Amino acid sequence: MVEVLPLALLITVSPLPIIPGVLVLHAQHPREGGLAYLAGWLLGLAGLTAISISISNLLGGLRESPPAWANWLRIVVGTALIVFGVIRWLTRRGHDHIPVWMRTLTSVTPTRAALTGAALTVINPKVLLVCAAAGLAIGTDALGNTGTVISAALFVPVAGSSVTLPVLAYAVAGARLDAPLERLKTWMEKHNTALVAAILLVIGLAVLYKGIHTL
Repeated sequence: MVEVLPLALLITVSPLPIIPGVLVLHAQHPREGGLAYLAGWLLGLAGLTAISISISNLLGGLRESPPAWANWLRIVVGTALIVFGVIRWLTRRGHDHIPVWMRTLTSVTPTRAALTGAALTVINPKVLLVCAAAGLAIGTDALGNTGTVISAALFVPVAGSSVTLPVLAYAVAGARLDAPLERLKTWMEKHNTALVAAILLVIGLAVLYKGIHTL
């Protein structure tokens, strides 16, 4: 469970799910669209995490003691996170604009908002890597059924909290949050790439160290 929270926080600080969530709140039906986007995002995270845990279980031996292959897989995942972090750091300049496809989210229907939230968990390599690492950590720690469910139930809400908070706040406060949400979106566009790169490196090093240390 020690590995799970830092991995969840890595998704939490990512701008990719937050910015579309803010844009959806400017659509014709902001409350319905925001809640639909949030539902799709959380379901996507839960699905990827569950699949990763299931794959770990299928590879055997997870309920009695962590298998030897898990350490090698941690090394692979940790290395991948480090490489991705270095790439993000080296390419951090020039990422201060909103892609064209995101701008269309200000006119989406709730159904499309839900599909967008779910799709963003699959098309983002970082989210895939982090959910795979979380599923590996949960599935190979011999937690038993109850511990596995608790860990997964902890990972998904924390990972999705940066989308949950503004969407639920808007559902309560409405248009009064337009200006603060716009400032949040602008700040994340300008500063978050470097932050995410640094966190990727730190967590990648931690996962890599655990894999090497327990060989």
